[in-house]
Amino acid sequence: MSSPAPILNISCYLFVALPDAAELRERLHAEALARELKGTVLLAEEGINLFLAGTPEAVRGWVAMLQADARFAGLSPKESWSAAVPFRKLLVKVKPEIIRMNMPAIRPDQLPRAPALPAATLRRWLDQGHDDEGRPVVTLDTRNAFEVDYGTFDGAIDWRIGKFTDFPAALAAHKSELMGKTVVSFCTGGIRCEKAAIVLQQQGLDGPVYQLEGGILKYFEETDGAHYHGSCFVFDQREALDAGLAPSSEVKPAGKA
Repeated sequence: MSSPAPILNISCYLFVALPDAAELRERLHAEALARELKGTVLLAEEGINLFLAGTPEAVRGWVAMLQADARFAGLSPKESWSAAVPFRKLLVKVKPEIIRMNMPAIRPDQLPRAPALPAATLRRWLDQGHDDEGRPVVTLDTRNAFEVDYGTFDGAIDWRIGKFTDFPAALAAHKSELMGKTVVSFCTGGIRCEKAAIVLQQQGLDGPVYQLEGGILKYFEETDGAHYHGSCFVFDQREALDAGLAPSSEVKPAGKA
């Protein structure tokens, strides 16, 4: 097997109460600068969301520093490799939400989490065409329409939302499509589908609701990518990743030059 490219890229999030987000920002920024990392770290009272790149030693050292704080012990970064750092600079910000939904009552750090479905289980369900109880399974894409155009699960429900804040209204308009089915919400790395699954649970659907554990990127990591067509858009200069987690920027969405 060939050696991985020299730059390690990580992405992860965690919903956890961070009342000291502003103070934490200063320390995490200083530690990332010292390790010459680039990317984005978002902090809010509801948790942390990050995308960072650098040498393996630097990236893993920063993660170890973060995990020394008991609140972040559960962080499980998804890793991929690239020939160069795909970010131009380092940004560490404090925001009202680590993923904006404009529903202040939806706080995953305070509410029960929807069951997380492992990638291997979703692949098996899609192979057999139903869940283990014989109920039909639908995958619900919670990403923006331009991301979906790069690739998605075969037959996924796509409401063509322009931004994540559109999801609650789209759900209200299309709720009937989900009745009588097992619903698996998914997104790039899990953060949006975690919030979306909580909203889905509150809608009184008559079937179970799951979130795909780790999103599309974890599905690529833990399966062969079966039942997924195309690539996965990522928010950095690599543009998109294929099922092997390699940059696939040559794969453009429909209608894109």
